[in-house]
Amino acid sequence: MAERRLLVLFGSQTGTAQDTAERIGREAKRRHLRCRVEALDSCDVANLIHEPLVVFVCATTGQGDPPDNMKMFWRFLFRKNLPAGSLCQLDYTVLGLGDSSYPKFNFVAKKLHKRLLQLGGNPLLPVALGDDQHDLGPDAVVDPWLMALWDKILALYPLPPGLEIISPDVRLPPKYTLHYLPEDSPHRDSDLLQLAAPQAAPCELHPFPARVVSNQRVTAQSHFQDVRLIEFDIADSGITFSAGDVVMIQPQNCPEDVQQFCQLLRLEPHRHFVLEPTEPGTPLPPLLPQPCTIQYLITHYLDISCVPRRSFFELLAYFSTNELEREKLQEFSSAQGQEELYSYCNRPRRTTLEALWDFPHTTCAIPADYLLDLIPRIRPRAFSIASSMLAHPERMQILMAVVRYKTRLSKPRRGLCSTWLASLNPEQGDVRVPLWVKKGGMKFPADPTTPVIMIGPGTGVAPFRAAIQERVALGHRGGEGLCPAPHPGEWEAGVGAAEQWECSCLPGWECQGDASSGGQGPAVGVAAGGWPVPLRSRGVFNRPGTVPALPV
Repeated sequence: MAERRLLVLFGSQTGTAQDTAERIGREAKRRHLRCRVEALDSCDVANLIHEPLVVFVCATTGQGDPPDNMKMFWRFLFRKNLPAGSLCQLDYTVLGLGDSSYPKFNFVAKKLHKRLLQLGGNPLLPVALGDDQHDLGPDAVVDPWLMALWDKILALYPLPPGLEIISPDVRLPPKYTLHYLPEDSPHRDSDLLQLAAPQAAPCELHPFPARVVSNQRVTAQSHFQDVRLIEFDIADSGITFSAGDVVMIQPQNCPEDVQQFCQLLRLEPHRHFVLEPTEPGTPLPPLLPQPCTIQYLITHYLDISCVPRRSFFELLAYFSTNELEREKLQEFSSAQGQEELYSYCNRPRRTTLEALWDFPHTTCAIPADYLLDLIPRIRPRAFSIASSMLAHPERMQILMAVVRYKTRLSKPRRGLCSTWLASLNPEQGDVRVPLWVKKGGMKFPADPTTPVIMIGPGTGVAPFRAAIQERVALGHRGGEGLCPAPHPGEWEAGVGAAEQWECSCLPGWECQGDASSGGQGPAVGVAAGGWPVPLRSRGVFNRPGTVPALPV
């Protein structure tokens, strides 16, 4: 009999594709398949020719771009020198997760399916395209697709004699076992909380602990939005960047939430533990030190402020000792209960911690071993860099709006990363933030004399600030074509006022806050907010987000 082996590979940006891939992995175990679930870039692509059965779960980001954790795989797969029949032994299927409100809906999944066909792969099913815009979300496609997938797989790889599919009523073992260490054993607590400076360029697995130099509010106190200009010291980090690049910041949970979580689950925050995989060959979480404390795990790793997914309630139901709570949890994890779950979680943006408060009998019965199965890790947040290394050597600045809004819940919703960053006060000691840099999607002209029209339709002025600082540092002065024109409310609050620009990044540049588009003047382009920009020579129209640079 052929080996009953399944590889599930995912490309995920926000965690949805990873959550779906892990769901497939759990269902594979119920069918006694040897299953590995990995990010596409964690997989050795050269070994794909030896895999008999692979499920690809791929999200699409931006304007048809692959997620960050599958970009290396993507480049390899589309090499022109790959033989046409190199994957002829591979049975595969592709599940795409996207949003039909975007023009390139599920572009990555469609293109991947087509490329695998070109390389000789054998599709088990047509490519499936989940849609966030559906009333039931992507599960409207995923649920029936999974049923068809298991029928196909079990036809190819029947259950061994004497084995049956493990019932959904049976709880699967956790991915890791958590072993507490004796309280009197020696530990180095400082090692848990300090990030070592990386030997190579900082990255997600080895971020640089940048010191916060300043944290200044740039909007007026009367303004509805709190916008911060935060500066980091990146000396001796090896970090380099240019205008348009992005800094990734790894946030952490606030102490109050960590304390509440420990109280709810009756955990001792200062207890040390080590993790051991339940199955041989399962890698340990790379961002968790060994040994670790419960407090470090919850503060730096578990995303207790995220909106919980369907899989959260599915696993939580197994621990429930209260009949009413168990029935509600089972409803939330069923296909029929997805509309109710959306109304409970997604619409009001209820957090994982708040959901645990609503199921107190179940929460206090959660075994610590299942924490990493139940709650996803905190994902890094991306910010456009708002400064130039030429203007500020060994420094990096970001302009950040603190996320705070109301829903039907009494407590205002707060962004995890922006709230944490805003709370940091460098005057109270040595404050560090784990960060690294990646290339951004916005490209400015290589020739600094090329005229540029910069338009930020709701995307912020941070990358423009970096580009202008760069040009000023190179000795180029602006002309009458520079019009910083933020949202009218921001202008009134002082975010984009000419004084702020001239003081912070535009010495010698003329700011046209009162320009008029009437009369017999030169041809003009219109920036955000309706401010005209004279077009005196051929240049570049640069708009972040959805459209690449266009010549004008």
